[in-house]
Amino acid sequence: MPTTDVAAVDLSSCCSPLTGGSLEPAAAERLAHIFKALSDPARVRLLSLIAAAEGAEACICDLTEPLALSQPTVSHHMKQLVEAGLVSREQRGKWAYFRVVDRALAQLAAVLTPARTNDPELARSSA
Repeated sequence: MPTTDVAAVDLSSCCSPLTGGSLEPAAAERLAHIFKALSDPARVRLLSLIAAAEGAEACICDLTEPLALSQPTVSHHMKQLVEAGLVSREQRGKWAYFRVVDRALAQLAAVLTPARTNDPELARSSA
């Protein structure tokens, strides 16, 4: 599947909230690619570890031990997150450093926000 750069694709304008109307096939594919990247618990933990790290960035060398996974496995998971546009990667010497792409998470949250709700409690909290 081609790389999906969420930062370059404004999900909030291309994709109505999932409950706000029918998604176009291309928008559904983009979202499915992102959801697939988040469907693995190790990748969700990696995203969390990076966001919680000092300076909101983490070296690949610091991500293997907390997950008790091998470096090649962590690298594979990070590649999936980068391709989904959820994290950015910067090479510094022999190590790769990663940062969460805040804009991508904000856009994903906007897409998941209900356009309308039948839940009275949710309606009250958003009013």
